Amino acid sequence: MKNSWLVILYSLFSFGQNQYPKDYFRSPLDIPLQLSGNFGELRPNHIHSGFDFKTQQKEGLYVYATADGYISRIKISQAGYGKAIYITHPNGYTSVYGHLQSGFGEIEKFIKNEQYKAKSYEIEVLPTSNDLIVHKGDLIALSGNTGGSDGPHLHFEIRDTQSEKIINPMYFGFEDLLLDKKRPQVTSLWVYPIDGTTIVNQSKRPFLLSVTQQEDGSFISEKVTAQGNIGFGITSIDFDNVSWNANGIFSVKTFLNGKPDFGYQFDTFSFDETRYVNALIDYTRYKKLGQRVQKLFMKNPYPLSLIHSGESNGIINVSSNISQTYRIQVSDFAGNRTELFVPIQYSSLPEKIQQAPVTSKYLVKVKTDNIYAAENVTVTIPAHTFLDDFYMNFDVKERKLNLHEDIVPAFSNFQITFEDSLATDNDREKMFIGLVDGKKTYFYNTKKFKKSFTIYTKYLGDYKLVKDSVAPKLKIAKNIEGKWISNQKELGFTTVDDISGIKTYNGYLNGKWILLEYESKTNQLTHHFSDGIVDEGKNDLKVVVTDNVGNSTIFETHFFRSQKP
Repeated sequence: MKNSWLVILYSLFSFGQNQYPKDYFRSPLDIPLQLSGNFGELRPNHIHSGFDFKTQQKEGLYVYATADGYISRIKISQAGYGKAIYITHPNGYTSVYGHLQSGFGEIEKFIKNEQYKAKSYEIEVLPTSNDLIVHKGDLIALSGNTGGSDGPHLHFEIRDTQSEKIINPMYFGFEDLLLDKKRPQVTSLWVYPIDGTTIVNQSKRPFLLSVTQQEDGSFISEKVTAQGNIGFGITSIDFDNVSWNANGIFSVKTFLNGKPDFGYQFDTFSFDETRYVNALIDYTRYKKLGQRVQKLFMKNPYPLSLIHSGESNGIINVSSNISQTYRIQVSDFAGNRTELFVPIQYSSLPEKIQQAPVTSKYLVKVKTDNIYAAENVTVTIPAHTFLDDFYMNFDVKERKLNLHEDIVPAFSNFQITFEDSLATDNDREKMFIGLVDGKKTYFYNTKKFKKSFTIYTKYLGDYKLVKDSVAPKLKIAKNIEGKWISNQKELGFTTVDDISGIKTYNGYLNGKWILLEYESKTNQLTHHFSDGIVDEGKNDLKVVVTDNVGNSTIFETHFFRSQKP
């Protein structure tokens, strides 16, 4: 029985998969496919849940239904996927199309109708199976750059309809459209001392190992000499033959003395677990240096279903003069593989590089609730908010909270409360708790009760009470006061709020509500005359923008327009 876990691990390393249909889905675009991001890429606070298809650095490309089905969800938001369409298919899967410029034809009419009914740009609607039926190859949308997109592209996903788990689209035949004959690359190799007693290569800190390529294409690292418990981490990238930019890897497997030890593979996962990317990587190094070192061990286990591990959770004990061999195997979906061998030997040599000194006096314990208070601030950290015990900076000076720095990831919310007995009731209406990052202050939705202000957050850092009594700025792109603008297709505005941020935006033509599309990353508000609200002749325009604490700016003008060609 003692080796039964090895049998389980071997079966996990085989990564047996369901037989997904290879020829059911077509491409959502009619151009050669190229990836700007692949499934499983490690992103800030999440694992990338689909493909980002390049759209030739422009918007407005046709987007097609990849299979028969019906549009089951439409979500329009300022952030996230921006304008997104979801299609439920009769074979048990749902396809997702994000960052769209607009829907197409009857679909766009349906979207606009729902927005006008809700009097809101941001909507989420769930059409019935009879409302918007589509067939494979139907034109459903135009590609765009809406929401949390850094440039024009199409985000595409395939989900299990019932469980809502995201599945790697490669399993559905997309590998045939994305030729890949290139091996993944391991760009750095790190060895970690797991606890304060471990010494590795005479260091009590993570140690960067040099690596040499062998004649057969594999790599071998310099010898690891250690005493105690150690683990390894890598940085790695992958390329295909058509995209020409680096993407994430598909699979990592490790072996200790020939036996499976630890691994993960980007097959499928749920959105509930994706934040554990911050446990998978060396979060401190990422926040300080921008390097995503993927840890090949778990000091404390966490619920990320992608990971397959034995009893040791990837931690290697080096406690005798017996030499050991560690092997890392990194693969892409096409089966291209890179292997790296690490010789490990026991050593009793003392450390030359000591642990970083502990300057904090507050120990956050994972298994218990932790409460810290000073002056007018209280911080409450529930048990299991973090994965590991750590020493935390906690200080309040000049009514500003210094709560460590964002180098330790939290996996659930903790509470921060400020008390303020100096502000008037009117002042409190305009106040919120903000996260201070350099010169930028980020708004948090703040609960107010009498003289107390409370937020819930997942981020360490600096916080303070902020008063915002400044209304948003609102400027029309082109002066139209009293002018005929019959040839103009849209109204454009720029709106900015430097403190608490924009919350609501509403426009009116001749007293009727009009749709303003908002792109927060460009601060642009746009109304399209094709919505059909504009009147023949004179039109009175009013736009009202409100920030998150209730300050408003009103813009009013009038213009003339002829509907005749």
